[in-house]
Amino acid sequence: MTKNEPVRDSWRAKPAAQQPSWPDSEALTSVLTDLSTAVPLVFAGECDQLRTRMAAVARGEAFLLQGGDCAESFTAVSADNIRNTLKTILQMAVVLTYAGSVPVVKVGRIGGQYSKPRSQETETRDGVTLPVYRGDSVNGPDFTAASRTPDPERLRRMYHASAATLNLVRAFTAGGYAALDQVHAWNQDFVALSASGERYERLAREIDRALAFMKACGAHPDALDDVEFYASHEALILDYEAALTRVDSRGGDLYDTSAHMLWIGERTRQLDGAHVAFASTVRNPIAVKLGPGVAADEVLALIDKLDPDHEPGRLSFITRMGADKVRDALPPLVEKVTASGAQVAWICDPMHGNTFKTPSGYKTRSLDAMMDEVGGFFETHRSLGTHPGGIHVELTGSDVTECVGGGDEVHVDQLPLRYETVCDPRLNRRQSLDLAFLVAEMYRGEQ
Repeated sequence: MTKNEPVRDSWRAKPAAQQPSWPDSEALTSVLTDLSTAVPLVFAGECDQLRTRMAAVARGEAFLLQGGDCAESFTAVSADNIRNTLKTILQMAVVLTYAGSVPVVKVGRIGGQYSKPRSQETETRDGVTLPVYRGDSVNGPDFTAASRTPDPERLRRMYHASAATLNLVRAFTAGGYAALDQVHAWNQDFVALSASGERYERLAREIDRALAFMKACGAHPDALDDVEFYASHEALILDYEAALTRVDSRGGDLYDTSAHMLWIGERTRQLDGAHVAFASTVRNPIAVKLGPGVAADEVLALIDKLDPDHEPGRLSFITRMGADKVRDALPPLVEKVTASGAQVAWICDPMHGNTFKTPSGYKTRSLDAMMDEVGGFFETHRSLGTHPGGIHVELTGSDVTECVGGGDEVHVDQLPLRYETVCDPRLNRRQSLDLAFLVAEMYRGEQ
């Protein structure tokens, strides 16, 4: 027995929110038994490397870009979809690195973001009530009894879909596709015809000139050819996360090998809950989502449970306040945490606090509101002398029409044209670049 075996399942004694009601417990046990011996999706050393990178973010030496799909779907696991998402994140990172003059830690909401917390247990349509859709890891989006019944075999499918996704990401990032001299190749499609694409092309030409100068001087750092890219998701379905937790042979510590970084959502961050208890047992970098109603004392208590040693890189707080609340709700939290001596990374999620429904029933988000929230996030840190550590966004590499606004503006009446999300609205690639340029300008203004 290793030193951490007694704590591996300690979370099971705690109340667990947002867990599915699996109708077949024997089938669930069978799937979890198989997953407990499956090959890890990520490795402990990679998690340690990301923790080192996040420590730089916490110290104010780097900036986190965390982005990807709201909820991944099994049907979207294809080379084209994964490449397009990766391409969008790489383009945003280039904008932030070059225009913001800051090293960027790149983390995807990818290879495991198949589960979603929901505000209601059931959904009713035309007098018919069925379980709510909880993501492809649990049930299907079609409004039928067969689709909405939780099926533990979907956990097995999530593992295999995640493995395929991460293998493709590794192939793209290690095979030269992500090299910095590919900045033009990433733009040879519809984005090149947009205002944000033209702005990106101008930046790419500047990078080309800088690379040509470095080569003429005989310099070509390896960092120009390789890119570090990490995977993250919300650690929601605890049976799945526990099944993929492994004991590291180097020192006996526990690592959740389903992703490099895990986060705890706004709906599952109860101090006495199973999600916080589970996260406290693993060595992965951990993040916690904080809404506008959280009290500073709750945040300090989360630090005591998840980062008692005040280890830079261990803990991040992802704030999701809303544009109308961030300037009032965020400063007291940052002040109290800073005074405690904890060195956490502060990340802005400008999406979840700015969601609204149109008169026609579409759930959407305004890019203007997102930019306003990011502005309030930066203003807070500027006024307190602390570091605005990053952004966390839901995006896609596809030309969807789910969020309104942007340089190539999507209007409310255009939402039905390509509204493809199975859950929350995402930024399209043009809007993602608009946001990246804005954040780079704000960050540069901080220096």
